[in-house]
Amino acid sequence: MDAIVARQDNHHKTSQTEHLLRGRRGDQIKVLWADSDGLCLFTKRLERGRFVWPVTRDGKVHLTPAQLSMLLEGINWKHPKRTERAGIRI
Repeated sequence: MDAIVARQDNHHKTSQTEHLLRGRRGDQIKVLWADSDGLCLFTKRLERGRFVWPVTRDGKVHLTPAQLSMLLEGINWKHPKRTERAGIRI
């Protein structure tokens, strides 16, 4: 995995980088987080369904923190739907 990231990564070793990798079935995702101190690997698997994965030509995607959060929760971040807000109806 480190070799895959090293080939794709053009950042300096001192910068903080995150890489997302999805399993072949689409139900597992790995987040590789690197900074100047070392690497952390986080893995998440969905019990049902698949992660909504962006389609790209070069394999690189820049996600906002909100998009990453929805991706990790298994929410379709491409087409989010607003739910009714709780409150008093008059």
